[in-house]
Amino acid sequence: MPEPRNRSLNAAMRARQDEFYTQMDDISNELKHYREHFCGKVVLCNCDDPYESNFFKYFALNFNSLGLKKLIATCYDGSPVTGNELLLQFDTTESEPKKIAYKVEITEVDDYNGDGAVNLADVAYLLQNNKNVLSRLHGDTICGEDGKMYGPGDFRCQECVELLKQADIVCTNPPFSLFREYVAQLMKYEKKFLIIGNQNALKYKEIFPLIMRNQLWLGNKSGDMSFQVPDSYEARETRYWQDDTGQKWRSLGNICWYTNLDHKKRHEILDLIREYSPKEYPTYDNYPAINVNKFAEIPSDYDGVIGVPITFMDKYNPDQFEILGVLNHGCDSEFDLAKPTINGKDLYSRILIRRKK
Repeated sequence: MPEPRNRSLNAAMRARQDEFYTQMDDISNELKHYREHFCGKVVLCNCDDPYESNFFKYFALNFNSLGLKKLIATCYDGSPVTGNELLLQFDTTESEPKKIAYKVEITEVDDYNGDGAVNLADVAYLLQNNKNVLSRLHGDTICGEDGKMYGPGDFRCQECVELLKQADIVCTNPPFSLFREYVAQLMKYEKKFLIIGNQNALKYKEIFPLIMRNQLWLGNKSGDMSFQVPDSYEARETRYWQDDTGQKWRSLGNICWYTNLDHKKRHEILDLIREYSPKEYPTYDNYPAINVNKFAEIPSDYDGVIGVPITFMDKYNPDQFEILGVLNHGCDSEFDLAKPTINGKDLYSRILIRRKK
């Protein structure tokens, strides 16, 4: 077992690698499919520095057009971007400026600076003139619900849990390494959400049952996304670059929006044009289902169980198909029914589906 110091260092390394900052275009292109869900709602962005996060910027700039009741955003203590745009002054006895955890609560956004547009300058004016709430978080003095101590701004500390209880919809890019724990908290408090995660999370034993029960599904877009990463991010050989300003970037090809907000794409019928033949659609060695390598090749005339790649979830319509389980390792959970093997050759994970009649 690693020494406590080593565990702390490993945790710190994972935290640095979790710092992926979402582009405004990716947020606005996804959020436009859910606008009807936000009127009169309290929105929480609880993994976002309020003045650096594009999630906060999106909801602040669209506060009135969405008809929001309230916007809350929080950041954690020591965030690598905290305070880069907005210098925050709190009472402190420390000689060195520290990137501290704080929250912003917005209940109104008007054109207070008189420039004819509602923008972030108006939000800053509102904060500076006490029209909204800007306050420091003290999570390290409060135990989380599990009895553990969490730092200021950590979504698991009791202080942030109380903010979660106020929210109607949570929208953010949570730490990838804590995705299971993050989703579990959302489900516990029965919150609506729209969050970003890795496509591999679909197979997690904590996530897949939620997919099967239609408690969680994919959003409008899945696939390649590019993220800003902090200066401390380690360079990679692939999907990593620095732009002309020195900003570091990382792209990932398997990113998904996860949500329990309904949207139009989720109800689109997938056209099926192929016909079944035993030769073209072999059966798995250890499970009575046929294999399909691409969702476009799902046969239209087969009523049995079909194994499809996890990319199918981007096309999943619960009115057209039912999900029966997964073929992964055959032992991950009660829903992992076997390894996907044909003629002794192991395949990538498959989702088991059946066409509804």
